[in-house]
Amino acid sequence: MRHILVVDDDPHMGLAIRAWLKRYGFKVAIADGGIAGLAAIDNSTFDLMIVDIFMPYMRGFESIRMFHERAPKVPLIAISGYAFSDLEASSPDFLQLALRLGAARCLRKPFRPSTLLSVIDECLSDAEPHRRFAKLACVADAVSGGAASLGTPGKGAFAG
Repeated sequence: MRHILVVDDDPHMGLAIRAWLKRYGFKVAIADGGIAGLAAIDNSTFDLMIVDIFMPYMRGFESIRMFHERAPKVPLIAISGYAFSDLEASSPDFLQLALRLGAARCLRKPFRPSTLLSVIDECLSDAEPHRRFAKLACVADAVSGGAASLGTPGKGAFAG
C-alpha cells in the first residue's frame, strides 16, 4: 500500500484528498502545515508528498525545499489556488519556483480527483521506472468510472 503525506493548512482540503485517495487504496497521513509535515517525515516513510504552496508559519516553498532535502527520492506535488491565479507577466512564476525547489509536479486548485490520481501515477512511475508497467489501475477506473463528473466546484472537486 502506497503511503502519501498531504501537507495543507486547510483541513477540508486535506480531508477531501485523504477520503478520495483512501478509496483507491492509498494510506494517507495529513499534516496541517510545514512543521507538522517535517515531523511526519522524520517519523515515517512516504512514497509521495502533496504540499500546499502557501501556508502560515513555515511557507510551502520553504517546506518544499526542506522536504526535498530530507527525502530527495520522494516525489512531491505542489498544490495551490493562489499561486497560479494571476497569469500576468509581471507576477512571479510560482510554478517554476516550486519545481526548482524540488517539486516533481504542480497542480492548481481546484483540481479533479482523477487529475490528482493521474499526476500521482506519473510521479510514482517516474520514481520507480521498473514499475512503469504497473500503472495505478485506479487512475483508469477513476477516469472511465465517471470521476471526471466529480470535478465541478462544489460537487466533489478539491478546492482550496
